[in-house]
Amino acid sequence: MNKLLQKAFDDSIAYRTSLENRRVFPDSKMLEEMKRLDMPLPEKPKEPGKILDLLSSAGSQGTVAVAGPRFFGFVIGGSTPVTLAANWLAGAWDQNCGMDTTSPVAAFVEEVSLKWLLQFFGFPSACGGAFVTGATMAGFACLAAARSHLLNRHGWNVEKQGLFGAPNINVVVSEEVHATILKALSMLGMGSERVTKIPTDKMGRMLIDKIPKPNGPTIICVQAGDVNSGCFDPIDEIINKFKSDDVWIHVDGAFGLWVLVSSKYKHLGKGIEKADSWSVDAHKWLNVPYDSGIAIVRNAEALRSAMSISTSYLKSTPGKRQPNEFTPELSRRARGVEIWTAIASLGREGIAEIIERTCSHAQKAARRLADAGYKVLNDVVINQVLVSFGSDEKTEKVIKAIQEDGTCWCGGTKWKGQTAMRISVCSWATTNEDMDKSLDAMIKCAKGID
Repeated sequence: MNKLLQKAFDDSIAYRTSLENRRVFPDSKMLEEMKRLDMPLPEKPKEPGKILDLLSSAGSQGTVAVAGPRFFGFVIGGSTPVTLAANWLAGAWDQNCGMDTTSPVAAFVEEVSLKWLLQFFGFPSACGGAFVTGATMAGFACLAAARSHLLNRHGWNVEKQGLFGAPNINVVVSEEVHATILKALSMLGMGSERVTKIPTDKMGRMLIDKIPKPNGPTIICVQAGDVNSGCFDPIDEIINKFKSDDVWIHVDGAFGLWVLVSSKYKHLGKGIEKADSWSVDAHKWLNVPYDSGIAIVRNAEALRSAMSISTSYLKSTPGKRQPNEFTPELSRRARGVEIWTAIASLGREGIAEIIERTCSHAQKAARRLADAGYKVLNDVVINQVLVSFGSDEKTEKVIKAIQEDGTCWCGGTKWKGQTAMRISVCSWATTNEDMDKSLDAMIKCAKGID
């Protein structure tokens, strides 16, 4: 065991050290090396050290350097060294954190982490919380709580009676709603297309005067940080105008919710604390290892009602918070360990510094690309930059060239009918030098396309 763990440790260190200089996306030769993992189905045991060596040498070739400083595709953070170390330790502990009887420390660390998160965000201390895989399941948990609460108000127990014959719940979303919200609605039986989509302004903010007056049980989903433009819906105005006992306001804050930690950017989330539920990722701006998401619900009992499980053999300590009462899963890993470690090591100031520094990098990217003659399509309010290099066809060619160059990696998107390259700056590891190197490569690639 010691030799195997030491081998994994040494290879992990070598890999992380290589990130500063390696290609961000693997080239064809590296992808060919990865195929060594496709060996004939093993019939007999093999020497574990050789298997680990194969996984390390071939598997590492097929990785994307998302943990490095120059990955700007999607909204993905890079795990800080201390949270990676905590991930290793938690893996060694191998805890099932469903109950305090299966892991007292996992249950306790979740309780402490949730308390800290509520203090960071300025939410009521009585909120319920769930530590899940990511924003998809966080949104699922929050919307399940909303469904439970709203139907219960109308005399319907959805957990026992299901949805057949249940009162209708109206769902209002932005036309820029993230696909994970629609997926959650689909999984909850409320339908991804049975929604009212509200038009947005040129930056993707929901137009409040286009939201219909609620009629009956209603969920309004707003965004704190659009995944393309980074903009925030007018959350305070929406809550003040529409919030009622029969209207549940959910905030999709997958990455944008973290601005509440920064005194410089928290104004973007004005009024957000008055919502009913919030979903957020920790593997984005908090920079913990994948996977890690958080659901927070003002009405803790609604979350517990939607998620709790009970059997004759699942015994836990009465009166204590039990993680399995708030999450879709029963058996799961101890994600709270990494969240606790990130908050304990960085503190409010450290987290705010990462947020403010990455936003500064995004602003730098927008300035340099605009100065080079390319069109920035959004107001850069936080860490997202949308840029067009001319026609849709040319922009797609530039994106492909940048990806093939390997210096950095950016993805493409459609924004208001126009093809754009999206730059998402989330990693704690990104320096000014990384931005300069990346922007030099972007501009060089763009100039090489007719």
